[in-house]
Amino acid sequence: MNGSFGGSERASGTARALWFPAARTCALHDEKLGPVEPGSVLVRTLFSGISRGTESLVFNGLVPEGERERMRGPHMAGDFPFPVKYGYALVGRVENGPEHLAGRTVFCLHPHQDATIVAEDMVTPLPENVPPERAILAANMETALNIVWDAQIMPGDRVAVFGAGVVGALTAFIATAIIGTDVVLVDRNPARRALAGKLGIGFAESGALDGDFDLLINASASGEALTEALDHAGFEARIVEASWYGDKPLTLPLGGPFHSQRLSLVSSQVGALPPARRARWTFARRLAKALELLGDDRLEALISGETAFEELAAAYPAILDDPATLCHRIRY
Repeated sequence: MNGSFGGSERASGTARALWFPAARTCALHDEKLGPVEPGSVLVRTLFSGISRGTESLVFNGLVPEGERERMRGPHMAGDFPFPVKYGYALVGRVENGPEHLAGRTVFCLHPHQDATIVAEDMVTPLPENVPPERAILAANMETALNIVWDAQIMPGDRVAVFGAGVVGALTAFIATAIIGTDVVLVDRNPARRALAGKLGIGFAESGALDGDFDLLINASASGEALTEALDHAGFEARIVEASWYGDKPLTLPLGGPFHSQRLSLVSSQVGALPPARRARWTFARRLAKALELLGDDRLEALISGETAFEELAAAYPAILDDPATLCHRIRY
């Protein structure tokens, strides 16, 4: 049974979406919306979020040819490198759909678009204590949760997280909540000390980290940071590389203590659940938990700016190019 919210049902119509026709070029284009079939929902967007790291790679045409199929996001349109419609943090209200979803505010992995029709199992209702303005962080929180699982952080561990962007800050935020942990967020930008303070996380500037650590996580997309992590890894420590570099090569010093210290260097990628979780966890359960973790008001510090959707095409390049950008919110 389908229900409607806020007036008449909209069986068809148009939506506006942000497209990248070519490298470093973007424009708003109109698209047709089809009928709301059984099992689908019409979502009217309230907010979306720009994920600066991945969207920068897409916008600049830096997705490697061999990774293009794996990089396809839910509801992405077009093809890499261009033209492409890309993004994955949309929050909206269900305007037409099943009774249990009609009128609900939901999160969806979807590009920047003012309305969309998707399968009902692709939307996740927001917990009552999570405002839609903050729920745009859900995809980043889901990534951070997966990183913490891959890192296998235990109570009492000393943890260093490199990169005080959104994913790194959220990873450190989760790790800090594990009882007895000693967590430090490391970044080359001294201004990120204020962000760490707002989130209740210790901070160190790159190059000034002191001591050895049990777990070291690189979320900086910087080979220099990964090298620093190797330098501060204790005996048999675990180093988690959570960055994605596109087609940028890295050079690492794997001589010296890497072998004698028996270090482990592992990757973390949100496209797969860690082996220890796969028997019980699904992607839907993980996303629901990520949304639940956004109930802390301190996380508002990760929203670094806001732009109206109608102004997004003109503002988008500068948003990505600004090193101060964390999660930039789009208002519809």
